[in-house]
Amino acid sequence: MKYGKLGRSNMTVSKICLGTMHFGVSASEEEAFRIMDRALEMGINFFDTANVYGGRGQHGRSEEIIGNWLKARPGARDRIVLATKIFGNMADADLPNEERGISAYRVRKHLADSLRRLQTDHIDLYQVHHIDRRISSEEFWGAFEKVVADGDVLHIGSSNFPGWGLAKFQMLAWQRGFMGLVSEQTQYNLLNRIPELEVLPAAHEFGIGILAYMPLAGGLLTGKSQAAEGSRTQQVENEYGLKLGPDNTQFADFSKLCRELGEKELAVAIAWTLNHVEVSSSIAGIRQAGQLQGMERAAELELSPQTMQRLDEIFNINHGRPLRPGPAPEAYAW
Repeated sequence: MKYGKLGRSNMTVSKICLGTMHFGVSASEEEAFRIMDRALEMGINFFDTANVYGGRGQHGRSEEIIGNWLKARPGARDRIVLATKIFGNMADADLPNEERGISAYRVRKHLADSLRRLQTDHIDLYQVHHIDRRISSEEFWGAFEKVVADGDVLHIGSSNFPGWGLAKFQMLAWQRGFMGLVSEQTQYNLLNRIPELEVLPAAHEFGIGILAYMPLAGGLLTGKSQAAEGSRTQQVENEYGLKLGPDNTQFADFSKLCRELGEKELAVAIAWTLNHVEVSSSIAGIRQAGQLQGMERAAELELSPQTMQRLDEIFNINHGRPLRPGPAPEAYAW
């Protein structure tokens, strides 16, 4: 396993991050234990969850499973970087102060709940799951500065923020003399290049490490010939407006390139995200322990400039629109 620093922080994380959104939904507690055991054996030291993971009616279940694993594995807590998130409605009801968003009230309450479920005394990376356009900078950073000062949280990160959001909140933090955001978790893969326009350049400029989620596009980039009925891959097909199968030459050409390289599609797709300097770690959402196979290779695989160019050509970076490779505004303006 390869490691690196998380953004401009001095915290070391594995290049592969274990995503746990399936824990308690499509992965039982027993299977989740096997997944975490295997991940730790492989050298994956970065575990990511969220307070809402577990699904409607059992929000927090993913955190509970991780907490039970930590309790059953003495010493494991000191070996992992533990990340969770805050933003969603945990009550499954329209109640005052339980609506989606960030507030000092919710940070205090939901952080205490996450710590209890995770059975730990601190969170290494506490992430804002989505941007809240309403909250004031004083309340936002005042709340997070306090939990860091209290020792309940080490670092603050974001998720699903636009480039302007990263710039805004990072500048506000620095004006207050606070470190600010060390990471941004964004959906990034060979089929979704949108973050390259604004999010990646902003992250690079402000020392924010990118955590790429869905690096395999929900399974579309794993070499499958078709999506199973009702599967997450079929859902992503609909979201992306793409279909696996012989009529899609992109996927066939991608598999052909991987065969020429002597590598699995999974390894190449994840390695592609990690070959971008802004990306600190790539998040693999795992349902079964066997799906961890090949992750070490993905972490260590370095793709040549020629291979990166061929991948651009295969997946047609322009997608029929007047976009060129690179950040905004050069991608669409002279």
